[in-house]
Amino acid sequence: MTSPASQPVQGMSDLGPPEIAAWQKIEEKARQVLSLYHFSEVRTPVLEHTSVFTRSLGDTTDVVQKEMYTFEDRGRRSLTLRPEGTAGVMRYVAGQGAEALDARLYYLGPMFRCERPQAGRKRQFHQLGVEALGAPSAAADVEVIALQQHIFSSWGLRNCRVEVNTRGTPEDRKTVSEGLVNALRPHADKLCEDCRRRLETNVLRVLDCKNPDCGKVVDQLPPVTSFMSEVSRKYLDEVMRLLAMLNIPAKLNPRLVRGLDYYVHTVWEVRHPGLGAQDAISGGGRYRIDIGGKAIDGVGFAVGLERVLAALEHDKPEGLRAASNPVAWIISMGEKAMEENLVLAQTLRLRGIQCGLDLAGRSMKAQMREANRSQAAYAIIRGDREMEAGVLVLKNMVDGGQEELELPALIEKLVGASRGEVAKT
Repeated sequence: MTSPASQPVQGMSDLGPPEIAAWQKIEEKARQVLSLYHFSEVRTPVLEHTSVFTRSLGDTTDVVQKEMYTFEDRGRRSLTLRPEGTAGVMRYVAGQGAEALDARLYYLGPMFRCERPQAGRKRQFHQLGVEALGAPSAAADVEVIALQQHIFSSWGLRNCRVEVNTRGTPEDRKTVSEGLVNALRPHADKLCEDCRRRLETNVLRVLDCKNPDCGKVVDQLPPVTSFMSEVSRKYLDEVMRLLAMLNIPAKLNPRLVRGLDYYVHTVWEVRHPGLGAQDAISGGGRYRIDIGGKAIDGVGFAVGLERVLAALEHDKPEGLRAASNPVAWIISMGEKAMEENLVLAQTLRLRGIQCGLDLAGRSMKAQMREANRSQAAYAIIRGDREMEAGVLVLKNMVDGGQEELELPALIEKLVGASRGEVAKT
């Protein structure tokens, strides 16, 4: 029986080889695309004062009420493991001064929510998030959506669906809430218990309730835009027009609201058909967050990396899950050869050539098995005879051919292999 001490906490997972290679590749590709749009990375703590989230996300949101890991430390301060990334980034920005109010930032890291673990939803999960700060602008919103789609394309994701709606301006909130409550009250007996409570606390959450009976009621409601100002409706129209101009297919979804109180104007989600019922891989929108009396405007999104990897299992883009295999595996016959090969391995690595070697003094047969398992392109074999002759045996692990080379010629050949000039397994 496996000891509990060797297992992660329920709802959390270890990440290691070989699957970690896919994580590293999507992170690398994302960073490359983000640099094209002039975004810089920021790394905020995973632990924040609880008020960072309650003030930003809203006291009545499900995240704050049900899902946060909150506790008191020894100083009796209320602290919370971050359930999302935006609030912490805004706290960081507020401390940087006015020059940071037009920053373009991104983050990569773990988030934590105390909910029932299920497929595609864990208690510790990982997000890539983007925050583009600045005053409300339909063009800025569309640029961030375009960035998101560019990242997805770089990962090889296909068949993603973008759904868009609006939360309107802060001034619209009262009329929207009153309009929805008035439209829903005659049907309150058909709503679930949570949605009857939401009529009094956060009526927008009724719109995306997953209960089928609530969905039937919501389908009969007028769109939320009917309760909004002309300014808000025109802003949404401009977003849809610019998305079409960039050839980004997007569907207007009047039921889409997103769950956090800081959203204004544009909100969106991206869905993937390979994920079943929990098909959202990304969500975002424009927001206005008050930090320490300072209102910060911006637009951004967060991508769930576990869900992205599940979607990639469905789409299977070529090469994404392939591990980075060594160019060469060095095999030593004898203790003296092993010492010389330790020097050789360092020489190759300093020249950018990925290689491995055995330092446990195992048999040549065991070392060759390890070379095969590593899927190295070549094996380098050296023993007493090779050291006396000043050569090394280079064996092609694909076709079995081998040759004796002096060190400069061997390095030249392996440099070419590391650049893809020689086919590898």
